[in-house]
Amino acid sequence: MAISDAVESDSDLIKCGVRRRHDSEESSGSEEEVVKDSSSDECNGKSVNLNGREKEQISDVPGAEFIYRASFPAHRRNKESPLSSDTIFRQSHAGLFNLCVVVLVSVNSRLIIENLMKYGWLIDFGFWFSLTSFRDWPLLMCCLTLAIFFPLAAFFVEKLAQRKYISETVVVLLHIIITTATLLYPVLVILRCDSVFIFGVALMQFACTVWMKLVSYAHTNYDLRAISKSTEKGEAVTNTLNMDYTYYVSFKSLVYFMVAPTLCYQPSYPRTPSIRKGWLLRQIVKLIIFTGVMGFILEQYTNPIVQNSQHPLKGNLLYVMERILKLSIPNLYVWFCMFYCFFHLWLNILAELLRFGDREFYKDWWNAKNVGDYWRLWNMPVHKWMIRHLYFPCLRNGMPKGVALLISFLVSALFHELCIGVPCHIFKCWAFMGIMFQVPVVLITNYVQNKFQNTMVGNMIFWFTFCILGQPVCVLLYYHDLMNREGKVG
Repeated sequence: MAISDAVESDSDLIKCGVRRRHDSEESSGSEEEVVKDSSSDECNGKSVNLNGREKEQISDVPGAEFIYRASFPAHRRNKESPLSSDTIFRQSHAGLFNLCVVVLVSVNSRLIIENLMKYGWLIDFGFWFSLTSFRDWPLLMCCLTLAIFFPLAAFFVEKLAQRKYISETVVVLLHIIITTATLLYPVLVILRCDSVFIFGVALMQFACTVWMKLVSYAHTNYDLRAISKSTEKGEAVTNTLNMDYTYYVSFKSLVYFMVAPTLCYQPSYPRTPSIRKGWLLRQIVKLIIFTGVMGFILEQYTNPIVQNSQHPLKGNLLYVMERILKLSIPNLYVWFCMFYCFFHLWLNILAELLRFGDREFYKDWWNAKNVGDYWRLWNMPVHKWMIRHLYFPCLRNGMPKGVALLISFLVSALFHELCIGVPCHIFKCWAFMGIMFQVPVVLITNYVQNKFQNTMVGNMIFWFTFCILGQPVCVLLYYHDLMNREGKVG
């Protein structure tokens, strides 16, 4: 009777080789032993059924019958267990991944049912559209002004500079005035109007985007003018990328830049040959679906958890920790939906409509080895702007890398505080401190990665700070400070 466990794999029954071994002490003749040899010829024979599967019989090979004998060795070389540290990363874990998906679906399904039984259906028509939003018309007018007036002002300044009607000092001064007004104007509008929080956040994010675009527009044209002057003087300009550094102010280029999914200005961009209408329609449908999912999680999970919580800096420590941990999961889902909707769907939709070719809006930030990698990978438009218009200029002016990095985080922290603190009408700098707290975390995760030489440790620290210590705490802090300002909670 043939036993399939006596062979290492199916190939042992199909391909085998014969190795001759002489042993004068045991016998005067020679005996042949069948061993696995990938370079041997195929063994011919009749088809037999082993465990319900058709295999090639190798009985024609002398000595092959010993494979099926009880004396055939079952252990022939050193092997590691599949989950041992030496082999775990060389194994396929597709089955475990499927198990995680099944567990995730089942657990979240139970949570959805439990939430509906406890709170009922919390989403109403007002979540999608509310007539009270028309009271925020000053914010809409401010948004239109930011999109039209300030870019036009920057364009006229560049036109005057191109025709040499004004000096370089005046050009820089006018751009500083324009970009500063781009931020101050929406701040004043939001502070004077008791607007809805979400509309205030949207306006401040739009204002920061316009500010960064106008800074890039002014800085790039300033550099192009400098290159043009050097060329006129006959000085050589390094051009390793064969780029066209011709200085020409075009209104069409500015309009395209202001609507393009990028923060870095250049006279021309890589373009795709055509618009894929079917692909575009699918992305729009996905955007609608995932926006609805994000709204469902916010209304059905996040709001009840936050409303039934206490201030993180007050009350019982264990209770606060329980609220933070309970909030961390829906907050993480909302953040994932936001990331997918904006960075993948919306920016790709905009790029497809404009035939914008460079669509590297993010990289694999989920594999970040440390917190520093996360900030370099997750938001490529902002990262490229920071590198081009802030970090490298600091280095060119003789600043150390550490100082340049600190300045980059400082600017990022200021904008995070503007986008959250101004709509809340609260200036306790929670967002600012949260971003600046990333600086020591970057140093710690870099040290841990270098010490243990293990990317998994840094990645786990990143996810811990990202999911638990970061966003949930800031959400609770701003919510309770906002409620205290409105006199709704103590």
